[in-house]
Amino acid sequence: MSALAHEAAADVAAGVAERVVGFECAGTRLWGVLSSPMQAAASGTAVLIVVGGPQYRAGSHRMFVLLARRLAAAGYPALRFDVTGMGDSDGPLRDFRASAADLRAALDALAGACPQARRCVVWGLCDAASAALMFTSDDPRVAGIVAVNPWARSEATLAATRVRHYYAARLLQRDFWRKLLRGGLRWGDSLRSLVGDLRRARTRSNAAAEASGPFQTRMARGLARLHGSLLLILSGNDLTAKEFLQYAAGAPEWKGLLDDPKVRRVDLPEADHTFSRRDWLTQVEDATLAWLTDVVGAGAPLPSSRRNP
Repeated sequence: MSALAHEAAADVAAGVAERVVGFECAGTRLWGVLSSPMQAAASGTAVLIVVGGPQYRAGSHRMFVLLARRLAAAGYPALRFDVTGMGDSDGPLRDFRASAADLRAALDALAGACPQARRCVVWGLCDAASAALMFTSDDPRVAGIVAVNPWARSEATLAATRVRHYYAARLLQRDFWRKLLRGGLRWGDSLRSLVGDLRRARTRSNAAAEASGPFQTRMARGLARLHGSLLLILSGNDLTAKEFLQYAAGAPEWKGLLDDPKVRRVDLPEADHTFSRRDWLTQVEDATLAWLTDVVGAGAPLPSSRRNP
């Protein structure tokens, strides 16, 4: 595990210590890196960073490395790990809808590594946010979830989002009209694509049960039973975020959930899906820390195992 050890020692911010954490999950070995405050008076809240796939624990533009170290510098220990079959972790790669065991094992590992922590927050991007809502909301150790650009895609929601956001925006772009005037636009292909998306978008209103898929409903149920708080961070320049809002606005099981007082929503109008500019990621970090300070207060001690709280 020399690469892991090197990662945990390189470029660490002042006041932050990092170490490798290995733990078992259903007969396989998973690996992560724990960023911790060096001072003794660490926060009573620890953060589990769940990586959306397929990515390993560093994330796009090293976003999870930077996030974990910023949290640790502010007093919140943070564990980022490779899910089964990804990065340094063993086993076959699983879909996020089958990641319950990974999240339970990671929460156990975080609790064991941070005995001073009383509560835990689960932070997830994309399908990791969806998994967090599905599989961690009823864990007594979890005081809150940060869901960033959650994944709620179905064929119908993708089509509806394209019709509403892509085609309308395309008409306002100069290169569209330039191609049109120069004869460089393939009208047949574009028209067939639009017609197909319109048909798929209508399918959702006529057959919501088939279009919704079970995992979106499980996300809604998870949010409904969450005893803590939710921070919802949405990028303005991201079809995944727009799809999520499109789905939540039309699905009966999501009615009123995002208006609940336990939900805080932060919109970053210019940001893309993975916050590829440093100032966008800084805004995400700032929003997370502000929410941790304002909303996630002291609670009961963090049990070492979900099965034995």
